[in-house]
Amino acid sequence: MILIKNGTLHTAVSKEPLQADILVDGGKIVKIGAGLSSEGAEVIDASGLNVYPGFVEAHCHIGLDGYGIGYEGHDYNELNDPVTPQLRSIDGINPFDPCMEMAAKAGVTCMATGPGSSNAIGGTFVAMKPHGKRVDNMIVKFPVAMKCAFGENPKRCYQKNTITSRMTNAALIREALKKASLYKAKVEAAGDDASKLPAYDQKSEALIPVLNKEIPLKAHAHQANDLCTALRIAREFDLDITLEHVTEGHMIVDELAKENVPLAVGPTFGHASKFELQNKTWETPGVLAKAGCHVSIITDAPVIPLHYLPLCAGLAMKAGMDEYDALRAITINPAEHMGVADRVGSLEEGKDADIVIMDGTPFTVEGVVKHVFIDGEEI
Repeated sequence: MILIKNGTLHTAVSKEPLQADILVDGGKIVKIGAGLSSEGAEVIDASGLNVYPGFVEAHCHIGLDGYGIGYEGHDYNELNDPVTPQLRSIDGINPFDPCMEMAAKAGVTCMATGPGSSNAIGGTFVAMKPHGKRVDNMIVKFPVAMKCAFGENPKRCYQKNTITSRMTNAALIREALKKASLYKAKVEAAGDDASKLPAYDQKSEALIPVLNKEIPLKAHAHQANDLCTALRIAREFDLDITLEHVTEGHMIVDELAKENVPLAVGPTFGHASKFELQNKTWETPGVLAKAGCHVSIITDAPVIPLHYLPLCAGLAMKAGMDEYDALRAITINPAEHMGVADRVGSLEEGKDADIVIMDGTPFTVEGVVKHVFIDGEEI
């Protein structure tokens, strides 16, 4: 057992901080309250320090886009086929990617990582902890979403074969979903009669969880028109969807507020390196949050190093985002976005003991991480 005493707790589910202790046992938060008994526990005195839930990233590619450069470290896109729903992130992740340890030591204790955005449909994402030697033992939930992409990236990557327009990209996604829908109907009609089953189709099989609403489409989209196309396709097929990047979200905030789907905003730090990023601004997450949207802030690591996730929330605050909204955007909101809020994203009894103790706040460069716990283990 571990007892964290006398800290100022920022739970991410209550706006006001509270002075309290946290008792950890078996990798879980078992009790939160004042004056908890320290009998049998290792005591960490957090007097004068701030205690946060481990920070959560809703969208990145670490473990697949390796630290450093070169072909051997790049496993986040399959460039021989624009439609690859059958690809599984866990089959490519390298747990020894140095970005994992960097993120963990900065307090990022859970993230969704998976295929990039070269493909119209790219494969499945995983929610995992950045601590361990074998990906199977690091998984929080798999799969959490099916990646698809709109806009410049598929056009650029496949412009010499298959995709030269946004219309073609959308058509390929529709085609794959329609094929999967027909395949699913045939499988269900066959029942237990193997002789009536259709020929096995790995791509369609991989999309059945999307059609069944077991996982959402995770739609890469920067421009406002691409965000609307992603939503249009999701509504056509009656699918759950999350929108990723949302660079021009502030330009259609009224539409997004009506849609009520999870939004992951970023990566915002850095140059507008392509046409569809020309309206990038740190104001976007705050504008969306104030309109009542469900907002997560993302690094899209390694585009922005994952260990800078809390600093990105600070920059959003500088541009007008409420501090509590900013904290939620890197804790409970991404946990909900990924479908793992029952385990991570807030300081609550029964949840994983993913805890960050800081001198100062995570939103400034002056904040210093003193302790990080993942599943109750100090790392």
